[in-house]
Amino acid sequence: MKRFTELIQQLEMSNKTNDKIAALVDYFSTADEQDKPFVIAMFTGKKPRRPVTTALIKEWAIELSAVPAWLFAESYHSVGDLSETIALVLPPATYTSDRKLHEWINELAALNGKDDAAKKEYILKAWDSLDTQERFIFNKLISGNFRIGVSNKMLVNAISKQSNTESNKIMHSIMGKWKPEEITYQELIAGAHVNTDNSWPYPFCLAYALENEPASLSEPAAWQAEWKWDGIRGQIVKRNGELFIWSRGEELVTDQFPELHFLQEDLPDGTVLDGEILSVKDGNVQAFSILQQRLNRKTINKSQLNDAPIGFFTYDLLEYQGRDLRGETMAERRRLLEEIMSGLRNKDVAILSPVITFSDWDELAEIRKGSRENNSEGIMLKKLDSLYHSGRKRGDWWKWKINPYTVDTVMIYAQKGSGRRANFFTDYTFAVRDGEQLITVAKAYSGLTDKEIKEVDSFVKKNAIEKFGPVRTVKPELVFEIAFEGIAESKRHKAGLALRFPRIARWRKDKKAAEINTLDDLRQLLASTL
Repeated sequence: MKRFTELIQQLEMSNKTNDKIAALVDYFSTADEQDKPFVIAMFTGKKPRRPVTTALIKEWAIELSAVPAWLFAESYHSVGDLSETIALVLPPATYTSDRKLHEWINELAALNGKDDAAKKEYILKAWDSLDTQERFIFNKLISGNFRIGVSNKMLVNAISKQSNTESNKIMHSIMGKWKPEEITYQELIAGAHVNTDNSWPYPFCLAYALENEPASLSEPAAWQAEWKWDGIRGQIVKRNGELFIWSRGEELVTDQFPELHFLQEDLPDGTVLDGEILSVKDGNVQAFSILQQRLNRKTINKSQLNDAPIGFFTYDLLEYQGRDLRGETMAERRRLLEEIMSGLRNKDVAILSPVITFSDWDELAEIRKGSRENNSEGIMLKKLDSLYHSGRKRGDWWKWKINPYTVDTVMIYAQKGSGRRANFFTDYTFAVRDGEQLITVAKAYSGLTDKEIKEVDSFVKKNAIEKFGPVRTVKPELVFEIAFEGIAESKRHKAGLALRFPRIARWRKDKKAAEINTLDDLRQLLASTL
């Protein structure tokens, strides 16, 4: 438990990915072998059944600490985390315990089925043997709620580095079906319970943003044009009768998209498709906000299947009959892809991404203007003789995106940043006008120069009105133009709207707060996109 507590503290001390990976590598190099699978299970969302309700541990903590309920509630409101609040209010421990992490977890699991008196006796004894930080972790073990900024990809990269094992194999292994109490760390990372060779994807080929007009490229006939879809880039892998779906973030997402599982029967073995996971209904691509309803779901209900059905727009073929095709030209890969796609069922789900026909760059520019009509971000340009390389290679693939939407807003909240920006207010919340009120519509922290950041920081320190924890309310005077890629209805936001990828386009020192856009302006924009 002490070693795991140290790991959590190290992970929370830095926002830098490399620091977190280093902490994880050190942990998996030195921790108890039986603890390691349990840590991986917790970090990948494999939550055990909760042995004690939140209401009970809160009640016991108030009783043991002799803190009035109202004061506990105020403390909870200030701290913001129940597990941490309980750890802080409890009296000091009277002895120490050297139990391993896996022993604590197994003992908590054994509480299921016991009466409240037995549970209380165990929990109170546990609290009495742990220091404040260990209690915090222990309380998190009860709730199973670890939100510590460690993504599956970060965890996999750390284990890969520590074990000298390919990251894709580890991802396949840890995302499979396994129980931490039934498998060793070495068995887990080696994929003893799965065949990792079946699933590994290829590194994705990426594009640079087109910096000049396409007329600066070679002749149009040398290029293939496609829509640039706004979805989740993915690879579908079919090998040895098994189907795997990978996101570009190197996450195995097969279970999230059951509509695509028919490809396990339809695709020949040794096939890898590259494309975009989108929400597609009645033949039309839906907005990314609708696709979001399906992301990171452990189970998919009927309503989600109906409201946000999935389609896979396929635009490349990386493997065919077990042969790596990345060394073939784009033209040849496309020819083979069209053959495979023509033989599939459910062509409204497994969709061949269309090629845009055009005779010259001016014609393509006109076509590009209608990108948003089909919920695309613009146009992809791929050289017909290009190979499928890993990462970005300047000159072969270009993304020619349409200009973003923009809205003029006023800053009303500010918060200090992290890392090298920890001493400056760099995280801002922006609002538009709704009658006499200001309604928040976006948060952003990128787009300003270092000089501008210092100017804004100085303004915040001189014009802060209220303080809510780390957040400062400031006088609504600074106007900023916010750029964004899309707009959608949202029940989670006070404005009833959500902006996609908001960022600061420029500081409008030429405008006053009275001149910012209104909520009606954004509603009209939303209506025009539907």
